[in-house]
Amino acid sequence: MKKILFAALGAAMLVTGAHAQNYPSRPITLVVPLGVGGSTDVIARIMAESMRNVLGATIVVENTTGAGGSIGVGRVARSAPDGYTIGIGQWGTNVASGAIYPLTFDLVKDFEPVGLISTQPFLVVARKTMPADNLKDLIGWLKANQSKASQGNSGVGTPSHVGGLMFQNAIGAKYTMVPYRGAGQSMQDLVAGQLDVMLDTPAVSMPQIQNGNIKAYAVTAKSRIPVAPNIPTTDEAGLPGFYFSFWHAFWVPKGTPKEIVTTLNNALVKALADPATRERLTKIAQEIFPPDQQTPEALAAFHQAEIDKWWPIIKEAGIKPQ
Repeated sequence: MKKILFAALGAAMLVTGAHAQNYPSRPITLVVPLGVGGSTDVIARIMAESMRNVLGATIVVENTTGAGGSIGVGRVARSAPDGYTIGIGQWGTNVASGAIYPLTFDLVKDFEPVGLISTQPFLVVARKTMPADNLKDLIGWLKANQSKASQGNSGVGTPSHVGGLMFQNAIGAKYTMVPYRGAGQSMQDLVAGQLDVMLDTPAVSMPQIQNGNIKAYAVTAKSRIPVAPNIPTTDEAGLPGFYFSFWHAFWVPKGTPKEIVTTLNNALVKALADPATRERLTKIAQEIFPPDQQTPEALAAFHQAEIDKWWPIIKEAGIKPQ
C-alpha cells in the first residue's frame, strides 16, 4: 500500500511539474475586484497588455465587483491554484476589507503574493459649479453646508471611502458619504453635478479636469505630481499633513506552484521595466515600486505591515458594511 501511495504521489508531482513547465498554455484571467473605469481597472488593463507580451499568452480582464472588492478577491481565493487566475488588489480590497467585512477567506493565508506594482495619491476634486476656487474656500463651504453636502466614493471600505472619512475628520465637518460600485460611476455623478466633492485618483480625475468638467483643489501627497504640476499639495493648499496614498499588487490562489509564481513575477518585473508601460503608468500619476520591492517576499512583508497598521485605525473608526 505504501508503494502505491508513494507512486501516486510521485506521479502527481510529475504532472504538477509538467504543468508548471508548460505554463502558460491557455488564456489567463485577471480578476479586477472593482468596476470598469476606476484606477484599479485602468492599471490592470495596462499591466495585462504588457504582461501578455512577456508571457506569450492572452490575459482576459474580468471585473467582479461588490462588497468593497471582497467578492472579486474571494473569487480569486476559490480559484484553482494553477496560475490561470490572477487577482489585482489594492489597499482597500486586500487590507481595509478585512477590518470591515466578515470575509470567508483569509487575506494573507489564502493567497500567494506575486508582486507590488505602484502607488498613487488622491486628488481633492469637486463639481465644476462649486463656488469655492481653492481648498480653504472649499473646506469653508463644506463646513457651512454639512446638512446638504455630499461626497462620492467607490464603495464602503475602499480607499476613497476611508480617505474621504479621514478628510472629513481633518477638516472638522460631517456630511453624507455616497458609496458606488466603482470610481467610474461616482465620477459620472460628480461630472453631472449630483455630488459635491470626492477624493479620487488622477487616473480617473485628470481627463475630467483637463476637459473642464470638474474642479481640482489639491493632491494628497507631500509633492506635486508630474501629470498635474499646477495642482498644489495639501500642505500648500491649506491642509498641512493630510496625505493619503494607496497601492496595487498581484496575488494568486494559495498553493499555486512556486515555478508559476516566479514566471508571473518575472513577467510583472519585465512589464514594469518596459519604457512604454512605465510611461503609461506615470501618466496616470503612478509611482512604480523599485525592483527590490517587486518580489513576492517584499509584497508579503509589505502586505502584513499594512494590515497591522490600518486594521486598528479602521476598526476604531467604526466603519461598517452598508
